[in-house]
Amino acid sequence: TGSNLSFVDLSGKDLTGVKLTGADFTGSNLSFVDLSGKDLTGVDLTDAILINVKLNDCVNHIICQ
Repeated sequence: TGSNLSFVDLSGKDLTGVKLTGADFTGSNLSFVDLSGKDLTGVDLTDAILINVKLNDCVNHIICQ
């Protein structure tokens, strides 16, 4: 929660059980990550790579610029 994960390569990683609220993923690679059901309130995805990201049933208050 609230972590700075800018420019991190998380492609294909399993984020089960990870709380992402308020995280900064600016410029990060989240390709092929399943974010289904996650609370993404305040998450910053500015310039993030989001190829084949699953976003089913997530709470979407995402910052994308």
